Amino acid sequence: MSNIQSGTTYHLSPLVRRITASNGSVMTGPGTNTYLLGSNEVVVIDPGPADEQHIDRIQEEIDASGGRLHSIWVTHTHRDHSPGARILKHRTQAPCYGSVIPDDGFQDQTFAVDIDLYDGLQLDLEEFSIKAIHTPGHVHNHYCFWLSNEQMIFVGDHLMQGTTVVIIPPHGVMNDYIESLRKIDGLPLMQIAPGHGHIIENAHEVIHDTIRHRLARERLLLIKMDGDWQMRKDLVGKVYMGLDPRLLPFAEKSLHAHLIKLEKEGRVESDGETMWRKIHKESK
Repeated sequence: MSNIQSGTTYHLSPLVRRITASNGSVMTGPGTNTYLLGSNEVVVIDPGPADEQHIDRIQEEIDASGGRLHSIWVTHTHRDHSPGARILKHRTQAPCYGSVIPDDGFQDQTFAVDIDLYDGLQLDLEEFSIKAIHTPGHVHNHYCFWLSNEQMIFVGDHLMQGTTVVIIPPHGVMNDYIESLRKIDGLPLMQIAPGHGHIIENAHEVIHDTIRHRLARERLLLIKMDGDWQMRKDLVGKVYMGLDPRLLPFAEKSLHAHLIKLEKEGRVESDGETMWRKIHKESK
């Protein structure tokens, strides 16, 4: 599989083009994928960071097809996905479709919604139809976009190629994430277009594997919680052994989301601050 080059246009199908921003990192992989749908009336999904050069490339591609930008759709407002929308909107006056939530330290506060997304919102254009699917989990205002013409779904940070996404409390909820995976599994999918990395062909297999992985991580967490009270930061090292140290702060966020889920299920308890322990049910 070839490497993704930032700034290069990849024609994924007659309807879909991808341009990747030059913001590659340990968290974003090769960078944030921007998708262009259609050639006459173009929908841009996730214009990425506030990078003028990346926005230039998006506009060049729209112009090259002889089309116009119809609208900008944002899967969620993390700062690697949505800040480019402000620049693109300023240049073109195209409306922004998205959803905003209170800032938790990770939100792009420059993003302004023109049309609020809701579950099932559908846009029908001459070349294609696109539908918004509310998929909370990674963060509460996360949406996937279903391109029924090609049985392709644009998943932002709901799924990633070759790795798992971070669930960030309080707006990220582990049980919501698992239920959202099951929700998109109910669609007739052929391909997953992630916010980072290559197209994923075996859509349903990847969804099932991701659910199994999360539940296995949860079982391991419960095993490592045998004993007395433990600090969350200590549990991370036990549950994510061998993980790249640069990723441990993000792994702790997902572990926290697991703990919150388990607490709601009555399987663990917290001291209200930093300590957690497993609840041992008395045998009857």
